[in-house]
Amino acid sequence: MEENTKELLKRTCEIASLYLEGVADRKVAQPVDFQALLAQLGGELPLAGESSLKVTEQLASTVDPAIVATAGPRYFGFVVGGSLPAALAADWLTSAWDQNGGLFVLSPAAAAVEVVAGGWLIDLFGLAKDSSVGFVTGGTMANFTGLAAGRNALYQKLNWNVEERGLIGAPELTVVTNEESHVSVFASLQMLGFGRERVVKVAADEQGRMRPAELSRLLAEVHTPVLICAQAGNVNTGAFDPISEIVACSKNHQVWLHVDGAFGLWAAAAPQYQHLAKGLELADSVSVDCHKWLNVPYDGGVVFVRDAAAHHAAMTLNAPYYVTAPGTERDNSNWTPEASRRARGFTIYAALRSLGRSGVADLVDRCCRSARLMAELLAQGPGVEILNDVVLNQVLVRFSPPGGGDADAFTADVIKRVQLDGTCWLGGTIWHGMRAMRVAVSNWSTTEKDIELSAAAILRCAQAAAQSR
Repeated sequence: MEENTKELLKRTCEIASLYLEGVADRKVAQPVDFQALLAQLGGELPLAGESSLKVTEQLASTVDPAIVATAGPRYFGFVVGGSLPAALAADWLTSAWDQNGGLFVLSPAAAAVEVVAGGWLIDLFGLAKDSSVGFVTGGTMANFTGLAAGRNALYQKLNWNVEERGLIGAPELTVVTNEESHVSVFASLQMLGFGRERVVKVAADEQGRMRPAELSRLLAEVHTPVLICAQAGNVNTGAFDPISEIVACSKNHQVWLHVDGAFGLWAAAAPQYQHLAKGLELADSVSVDCHKWLNVPYDGGVVFVRDAAAHHAAMTLNAPYYVTAPGTERDNSNWTPEASRRARGFTIYAALRSLGRSGVADLVDRCCRSARLMAELLAQGPGVEILNDVVLNQVLVRFSPPGGGDADAFTADVIKRVQLDGTCWLGGTIWHGMRAMRVAVSNWSTTEKDIELSAAAILRCAQAAAQSR
């Protein structure tokens, strides 16, 4: 290694370490003048290059005010975790090793860690032991891959090779979703050629769970194979579709059941929450996002498929110049939509090994306890309503102005004030026609003190909003 490269990496480590040392104390987010940021970063591309050290230091100092502290303990805006120390270290090594994770010949190491980490996850979630595994970018591609496997399997039963012949002229399939399925499910169906408007949506209950009776009624009227998309963890409430009941409703029909478990699947890894995921092992395909609750760096989606042949057929690709694995070795590209890609398994392997089974369960439990504490503290404020049953790590909050008035506008005002305050960061959503604050707790470093500080800041902002009326 050249001396200047060694010094560059040493300085980069210092910059990163300083950021992480202060991430818990800095404002989670702050207003950014985007045009000013563009001006600082931009201008014409210089004719001559600059030193790597100068580029690194300038980049770090320029973008620092625009960095959102999603790695810190008080970011509750989306279900995104931080990075466990072991996962962060593995991510740095992944970049240094610069492995293409697609083919065995390009990286036997990448193939091996994905086999091992995939097996650990299957065991952790209680899925069928012979399930195939694909490591993808995130929840959207995990859903895409699982649904592509389902499309293959259902069409194979209709003697239609959809990978070869496409969808033009193909027999009909019916796609069924929860009416509150995550947008990534509809994005996946769109990319798979099923379209968004042709999907049949099953009514959900007051917590966002698919109603089995409605599904049974719908299936009784369907005479085609059915692709069902259920969810483990509603994006707003954390509620789970009743998987066992969905399977029971489907037993007399030709069905592929896919479960979007982006963050909720982790409940299956914690004994005190496993009841929420009952029946999950009966699903045909399941997705999960490791950069959510496992707290690994981006990207880290995983898909599990019970029918490995359908999974392989839907994803496999080849070319004359490929050097394919000769025997039992694994070409990762046969299980994902990509060929050239980052070797994602290293961070997931490191995170799992550093936590162990009990550590994963404890991480889930701590976040769920934090969510309940947040709900309890906020509920003590005047005009505050908790809209959901806090069964996992999601809290929905609505604020009513004193003396009555537009609660939607008032809630939006509180959210904006909290975001500007910077003690914590969270977002808003529309839940059953009402505007609500959405709190998601999924960071490994969040403590009880962080929840208390954040709840106090939220109530302070609500009081300020009330006084400004």
